[in-house]
Amino acid sequence: MRPIHLEVTAQDGAARRGVATTARGTYQTPLFMPVGTRGAIKYLSASDYERLGAEIVLGNTYHLMLRPGAETVARFGGLAAFAGWSGHTLTDSGGYQVFSLEPKVDDDGVTFRSTYDGSWQRLTPETAVSTQELLGADIQMVLDVCAPLPSAPAVIRLAHDRTLAWAERAKATHRREDQSLFGIVQGGLDPLLRAESAQRLAEIGFDGYGIGGLSVGETRAEMLPALAAAIEHLPADRPRYLMGVGDPASLVEAVALGVDQFDCVLQTRIGRHGTALTWAGKLHIKNAKHALDDSPLDAECPCEVCARHSRGYIRHLFQVNEPTAARLLSLHNVAWTLDLMHRVREAISTGTLASLRARVLEVWG
Repeated sequence: MRPIHLEVTAQDGAARRGVATTARGTYQTPLFMPVGTRGAIKYLSASDYERLGAEIVLGNTYHLMLRPGAETVARFGGLAAFAGWSGHTLTDSGGYQVFSLEPKVDDDGVTFRSTYDGSWQRLTPETAVSTQELLGADIQMVLDVCAPLPSAPAVIRLAHDRTLAWAERAKATHRREDQSLFGIVQGGLDPLLRAESAQRLAEIGFDGYGIGGLSVGETRAEMLPALAAAIEHLPADRPRYLMGVGDPASLVEAVALGVDQFDCVLQTRIGRHGTALTWAGKLHIKNAKHALDDSPLDAECPCEVCARHSRGYIRHLFQVNEPTAARLLSLHNVAWTLDLMHRVREAISTGTLASLRARVLEVWG
């Protein structure tokens, strides 16, 4: 059984709550998936993921294929076993990282230099699939072309067309019955291109659908119409995954449009630099006003960091460059976001998403 079946258990407008069934088991939607780029979420381990209640953790194909190598990961039994993680894993194609390196792109694939040793590397739709099959994640993504925004219409169209052609090749290459394959919608901010991309991917037929090329420089107001245009044409019984988006306002707005899955590095990136996510907005813990503050990062947060540590203590750790500081804020930010998604699921079930959405947007919008 390869295709992911999404059973919708509750709806509130276009928002939907569900249970997705994979070859490994099930996961609840909507959900946030923390990013473990090189095989671990920064400063965290598999035991942390389990305690926090994460259901899917991402790995990055680009980094893992270069270090330690996909064959090495395969010898350990795949990414989850390698990391000691019992939950689901998802690997991206590596395309986003590759395109940030300004590679040589042709109709067949991309050629780029490794950031590790400068060696030339080649990635095609076929090798992206075969590499991810070695990595062994439960869900893998097709290789796509992610054009920066803004880009000229001709650039967006070429990225759109190549992504569709590469998706067909990826689907033809994919063999592992225990691993699901997601297509990726492209099309920039053009609703017509987004609709065309979604329709054609649905005709090819994938186990789920990523929506890529957003949150790459555009405003949220520009992003949402393009997102809505794609969702309208994606199958209702397959997960919809908005890639690389994790700020609270965008999460609730996208859920309201019908998105099921999200990932982002924001939680740990801002955490290790001293910023916490809270129901009152961003909290910059390094500020002097927190030096004598014995309150938690967020009184509403149920995480272990808020239950045990004060703002004053965590600020002290940052002041003396203690690595534990980055770990504590990373734990909190991931836990806070997972709790937000739990609240979103409950709100969909009770028909109160509009109220929760308004509360989030009042602070984070």
